[in-house]
Amino acid sequence: MKKWISLFIVFNMFVLSFSQNKDSLNIENKRYDYKYKKLYVPVGLMIAGAALDGNGSKSIKNQIKDYRNSHYPDFKYHIDDYAQYAPFVALYGFEWLGMTPRTDWKNRTAIAIKGELLTLALVYTLKITLNEKRPDRSAYSFPSGHTADAFAGATILAMEYGENYKWVPYASYSVATGVGVMRMANNKHYISDVLFGAGLGILSMKVAYWTHQYKWNKPQSETDPFAGNIY
Repeated sequence: MKKWISLFIVFNMFVLSFSQNKDSLNIENKRYDYKYKKLYVPVGLMIAGAALDGNGSKSIKNQIKDYRNSHYPDFKYHIDDYAQYAPFVALYGFEWLGMTPRTDWKNRTAIAIKGELLTLALVYTLKITLNEKRPDRSAYSFPSGHTADAFAGATILAMEYGENYKWVPYASYSVATGVGVMRMANNKHYISDVLFGAGLGILSMKVAYWTHQYKWNKPQSETDPFAGNIY
């Protein structure tokens, strides 16, 4: 227990050391302009996921599943059920700690809701349409909803804080990657499900930014519930 408390204290000191410049920064509500190069990573992940979704016994996805079943057959931890939401908690938690986001809380919330709805709608549609079995033989494997959700959250977190705090994208996508790995380790998804879900989550959140109109593009209100300053 003491170890976890120490790690928590160190993490907070690390975050605060990067957030001391809040007073010199302003929330600008800058538009996130469409650039086709921003499609490379999410589309690439989705193509890789689709390409690896073969059902042969020698397919990569089945080889990874067999390795897991041979070496870690009893691995069952549910941290991925909760970690998928960590980026969305940090989306407001970082501001509470004194860090400056790209977008005010009203527009940011609208973008998050739109991105999440798009992610969930696409995941649900694909799961029902394809009806692929999971590695444990339960229903609706492709794509991984947990992974899509985690990467959608990592994307909005990176886009909101990555410009001013360069470590945020690394941290957010590391957590999302961990969720995907855990889905495979728990025998709930193949690598193809995870790769496609990651790309889908990233792309959905980027689309939410590209299509957002910033209807509440006003200076931050003093009543902003997430604008706490701890200094």
